[in-house]
Amino acid sequence: MMLLRAVVIRLIHSREISPDSSCGPVYFVLYDLESEDRARELAAALYGDLGPLTQAVPDTSA
Repeated sequence: MMLLRAVVIRLIHSREISPDSSCGPVYFVLYDLESEDRARELAAALYGDLGPLTQAVPDTSA
């Protein structure tokens, strides 16, 4: 769960989703995504194999 919260925080910091988005124990609320395709990509990564998260949400801190 810590990884998923970190991903939501990273998406907020990159301004891909709005700050009122959240990650709960059994749900994700991601506001203001650019497209349905991006929403589906993130949903597949969040609810499936967590390996693709590094591709779906690259680290922007560098």
